[in-house]
Amino acid sequence: MNHQESEFSQLVREQKSTIYTVCYMFSKDQDEVNDLFQEILVNLWKGYDGFEGRSDVRTWVYRVSLNTCISQDRKKKRQKTVPLTMNINLFSDQDEDTKQVAMLRRRISKLGPFDRAIILLWLENMSYEEIGQVVGISTKNVSVRLFRIKEQLKEMGED
Repeated sequence: MNHQESEFSQLVREQKSTIYTVCYMFSKDQDEVNDLFQEILVNLWKGYDGFEGRSDVRTWVYRVSLNTCISQDRKKKRQKTVPLTMNINLFSDQDEDTKQVAMLRRRISKLGPFDRAIILLWLENMSYEEIGQVVGISTKNVSVRLFRIKEQLKEMGED
């Protein structure tokens, strides 16, 4: 393993939970999470030479992860798919916290990809400034969008 591969492996170990968090918000099941994770790793590797530390590494990883997931989400919507039905839900649990998280995840999944990205970063406790850097909008615009997104989430009913 050369020096660059070793540095990249370290980056992936340090940023693994960030990448998985983004994948989870854009996925319906564990297989999709794994597929997106692999796709993000490929894109991070492709862009690794070009990353020169102009932004925080976490910001860069979020940007690549979100762009990858949004692109895959768009591709998925263009393809006609036949959903598979399963009698069990591996993501389900019955305690109240899990039900609350599942409800929030369902509601967030109804948002457009850009709004989904913004609320995800906010839930990750990123500052408005950091969110703006990741998604490419002003801090003020982050504030306005987050207010609208939160209102949308409150107004959503269950499926």
